[in-house]
Amino acid sequence: MIDLTINTENLARNIELARQRNVVIPTFQQMKHPETLPEKIKVRIKNVGLWDIDPLNLFRVTWKNEPKEHGGQFGQTNYIELPQELTGVRARIICLVGKWFPTGCHKVGASYGCLVPRLVTGQFDAVNHKAVWPSTGNYCRGGAFNSKLLSVYSVAILPRGMSKERFDWLETIASEIIATPGTESNVKEIFDKTRELRTTRDDVMIFNQFEEMGNHLWHYEVTGNAIAETFERIKGSKNGRLAAACFTSGSAGTIGCGDFLKEKYPNMKLAVGEALQCPTLLNNGYGEHRIEGIGDKHVPWIHNVRNTDMVIAIDDDDSQHLLRLFNDPQGKQFLKEEAGVAAEVVDNLDLFGISGIANLLCAIKTAKYYELAEDDIVATVLTDSAVMYGSRIKELAGAEGAYSLTRAAADFGRHLLGVRTDAMEELGYRGRKRIHDLKYYTWVEQQGKTAAELDDLWYDCEGTWGAVHKTAPQIDELIEDFNRRTGLI
Repeated sequence: MIDLTINTENLARNIELARQRNVVIPTFQQMKHPETLPEKIKVRIKNVGLWDIDPLNLFRVTWKNEPKEHGGQFGQTNYIELPQELTGVRARIICLVGKWFPTGCHKVGASYGCLVPRLVTGQFDAVNHKAVWPSTGNYCRGGAFNSKLLSVYSVAILPRGMSKERFDWLETIASEIIATPGTESNVKEIFDKTRELRTTRDDVMIFNQFEEMGNHLWHYEVTGNAIAETFERIKGSKNGRLAAACFTSGSAGTIGCGDFLKEKYPNMKLAVGEALQCPTLLNNGYGEHRIEGIGDKHVPWIHNVRNTDMVIAIDDDDSQHLLRLFNDPQGKQFLKEEAGVAAEVVDNLDLFGISGIANLLCAIKTAKYYELAEDDIVATVLTDSAVMYGSRIKELAGAEGAYSLTRAAADFGRHLLGVRTDAMEELGYRGRKRIHDLKYYTWVEQQGKTAAELDDLWYDCEGTWGAVHKTAPQIDELIEDFNRRTGLI
């Protein structure tokens, strides 16, 4: 499922280019355990900013960066735990923090997992190929950033309705930007553009996050390990258990960590979220929504539906109002003084972007549905932070007027504490198979997959998902050989 066939001619060019540009590539093991990096790299990285265009930032593709903008080292996993005063549930909710990745989003890891195996096998020719990153927002940012660090020409594709912050930054990083019609709901238009590029240009390689198993593998290895380590460190009493993990779908890359977690904690529940306004997984629906960063109207190829226990639809109106509550001074004042939320928690709520808020709501709904208690821990991730949504906050202020303590109280009560267990489906065999079969219409009818390949994802889990999971050590060996041949280590 991840092809590791070597193209010796292309590989030689890639090695020479890396030698010229002083590029050393980290392994999956080093991204999981950056404390094992050579001291030489740790010393050099002290002078590098988190967003700097420096190949050393490849070693910051990890959940364990020191949370600072410049010169940080490595420590334990970055996470925030949310108290009952904020969530309204007894269960402990922990959120891995994506802000402290380069580009401010964990998608830089997903794109790394897609590009690097092709680079170290020579399937991608860094001199003559252009890397195309189709995305609903953050993935193309991560792809463009990694491409820049690896001296690769990048083509970023994203809907023109995405936030201004994304486009402004991409202008400084990507070699090309293609804006497709619509917003985060318009994934088909992105696929249409990639099909056009395939048929009209012979110098491109498409790294489609919705089908690239490298996306799934990176989260299986790195995010799965980060959540497990965090849980083991904080679980407390002997009765503490990882009860559930919840992730909005997007490309379904992040939910790939659920495969790792289910192997380690087989009794936990794995939930996938989507927008209520576009309930494709819940009831084969469609529509438009405003939860930036999650695509829809299809089931990603890389979603292992057999491992998914719950589908949760999140009202995008909840995420929008909570974005303002978490970031407006009046909202923060209310949470501290009236809701009784600790100041250190409130002051960190800008770590939540829109999709991170949706993940939080998924976790709350899961905790309520399963009636989880104090010894239960629910895990999720904050894919990016409010840094990406300043323009959206201004738009909300313009549309709704000045914020106030009264409005903050209403938003807190309705959109957070008032979240109900509606628009959810606990999946049995038939429910999972229904969702899996929806892949046919996108991937077989439109994108060139075969029905046999689709069936293998369902009936031959060990030969498909299991085979993907076993490739990480092989990729690490190829990376180590690549680095040796550059002569830089």
